[in-house]
Amino acid sequence: MAIPKILLQLDTDPHPSVFDSVVAADAGVDHLLRHGGIHPESVRDLVYGAIFTRRPADLEHTAIFIGGSDVQAGERLLEKVVSCFFGPMRVSVLMDANGANTTAAAAVLCAAKHVRLENARALVLAASGPVGRRVSRLLARQGATLLVGSRQAARAAEVAQDVARQVPDAQVEPVETTGPGTLGKMLRGVDVLIACGAPGVALASRSDLSGMGTRSVAIDLNAVPPVGLEGIEIQDQAQLREGVTCFGAIGVGGLKMKIHKKAVKRLFTATDLVLDADEVFAIGQELV
Repeated sequence: MAIPKILLQLDTDPHPSVFDSVVAADAGVDHLLRHGGIHPESVRDLVYGAIFTRRPADLEHTAIFIGGSDVQAGERLLEKVVSCFFGPMRVSVLMDANGANTTAAAAVLCAAKHVRLENARALVLAASGPVGRRVSRLLARQGATLLVGSRQAARAAEVAQDVARQVPDAQVEPVETTGPGTLGKMLRGVDVLIACGAPGVALASRSDLSGMGTRSVAIDLNAVPPVGLEGIEIQDQAQLREGVTCFGAIGVGGLKMKIHKKAVKRLFTATDLVLDADEVFAIGQELV
């Protein structure tokens, strides 16, 4: 009899994400153990319960998913989970709190379908948020010349320093962005624009975008009106608008879902995988 696949879902929110639970079911998980309101101090016993109930040879059929709306809290859980493993007593782990890793991977891969990212000039708006930070790092790893934007100069500078630390050869510059109507000059010569702002926050106006070249890509990851990039529809999927290839949040979402499902499936192929932003991006590359 086949050994059932068990996924331990650790969520930092009081109620475990229904979205992540549905994706797990669709990815072929047999049993989903959902726990909400998880803090680092409560992780050890949950992990031990997952790794001590099966022989090491059977632990490939057990895995852990870390979710929740607070990405930094999810990162702390990931660190704690990994610290609980020893010897052969370990299982694979996927961290995708707030969908930050799968969304960032999908956005960069959508851009890469239309623009060669190596040496491309890319601007990330709201780069200081969890998705923006991951998008910035992934673009830098692909060799893009990067502008990381925030409405606070200090936050933009902090992101640039973080990217430079993680990608030593990165070409990255912090820029202060003050809102719609102010980016026109900055967008001249930009090949890739990815807006990673909070729901309902407008980041760039239609006139701002008019300065982009006709072979450029603009991606807005906000699905809640008003959209982040004025003039882009949430369902846009490689839609040409005034010569710019545009993607909206739902247009990116199809690839994000495929990456999410494949990442969950990948957990059950080994016991030593730790799937964070870079690893999730690599899985996405296999799909495109």
